[in-house]
Amino acid sequence: MTSIRIRLFAILLATTGAVWLFAVIWTYVNTQAEVERVLDARLTEAARMVSSLITDHHIDVAAAVDAANARQPSSEFERVEGDYNRQLSCQIWSLQGTLVSRSESAPAISLADHREGFAETEINGERWRVFAVINPTLGVRVLVGDSLKIREKLVGDVIKGLLLPALVILPLLSVLIWLSVGRGLAPLNRIAASLSSRSATELHPLSEAPAPREIRPMIVALNSLFRRVEDVRARESDFTAYAAHELKTPLAGLRTQAQIAIRSEDPDTRRQALGQILHSVDRTSRMVRQLIDMARVDARDNAVAQDEVDVLRLIEELSTELSPVAVQRNVRITIRPDAGKETMCIATDRTLLRLALRNLLENALQHAPEGTQAVCAIRFSDDRLTIEIDDPGPGMSPTEQKRAVDRFYRGSQGAASGSGLGLSIVQMAVERLGGSLDFRNRTEGGLSVAVTLMRKKA
Repeated sequence: MTSIRIRLFAILLATTGAVWLFAVIWTYVNTQAEVERVLDARLTEAARMVSSLITDHHIDVAAAVDAANARQPSSEFERVEGDYNRQLSCQIWSLQGTLVSRSESAPAISLADHREGFAETEINGERWRVFAVINPTLGVRVLVGDSLKIREKLVGDVIKGLLLPALVILPLLSVLIWLSVGRGLAPLNRIAASLSSRSATELHPLSEAPAPREIRPMIVALNSLFRRVEDVRARESDFTAYAAHELKTPLAGLRTQAQIAIRSEDPDTRRQALGQILHSVDRTSRMVRQLIDMARVDARDNAVAQDEVDVLRLIEELSTELSPVAVQRNVRITIRPDAGKETMCIATDRTLLRLALRNLLENALQHAPEGTQAVCAIRFSDDRLTIEIDDPGPGMSPTEQKRAVDRFYRGSQGAASGSGLGLSIVQMAVERLGGSLDFRNRTEGGLSVAVTLMRKKA
């Protein structure tokens, strides 16, 4: 069942029907018990009245029987149609077992064989409820009974009085429930209509004021989603504009240097132009790779993978991978693992951690002066992993450190060679990993960048 309206209608209708059925059952049980109590009291009263009358000789036996039979039930159970008239049957038996007298509606055989009190018997297929009382003065036993079928009919008529109106009211109640559910869902329909009429660029929030309290959490969630989509679109727009601008510069340089190489007859000038072309190609290739890396990080959801990553081995692989850059820059990568640690494994997303560390190492190689080294230190504790990469470069001012992770931001020292994307990729990856990224200038000169991750064993 996919329709909320039909589901609510079915639930409300079933609940109403169940409550009504419970009420009918409860009324039936209580009415039956009350009818038994009242009619048993009437049997007792009638039998004792007959015994009293014949004892006092205020009435002969036959007249006493007629008086008991003519006594009507209480007004609570009285019916105008006469269905319950003369339903009492009375017999007077001698203690020797001789029928002394009986009422007109009483059978000729004894209503019951017990001496005193209540009993239920069956005579000619009809069940009777009988009360017996002994009159020791006259030596007779008075039996007064009524048919259990009459009692059941009385209870049945009460239940019919509840069920028949229900059969008439239920269709009307169904219509009212259907209309009420539709009216209750009207705010959802209005929200759906408002959303369907919007264009793809309309991301302004929905108004919460007229909405019912139960729907406001959904509106708040939708507005939060709109804000996130708006932020993503803004970042994508800025990213596209910045990427187009940054790619245009090296492409223009490539064209200029190619024209110089074609037109120049001087071998040195041509060699220098080709060197510039190679440099521009390397820079453009790095930027394209970083753009792809950034897109990969953006595309990953918050539920990162949990791989068993050997951090030392991963850094060694990256050092080997970046060795051409290190050789070209004449910079050495030195790895300093935590002393005394037999294993350096952590449960984390290998792809994100690799992207973050590669960009940090590459950034250190780009800024370290020739003939120096970039140091990568690994420190393990019981609950966290810290990877700190130091380079003896120019460092960053406090202002530059605050803006270092902005996309396409290049500090005063990186305007010529960097793309301004490396630290942005690192920040995004570390955030997805649930870690932190910290910058500090070293006292002996240069910059230290630390990545801290909570340590979780796979």
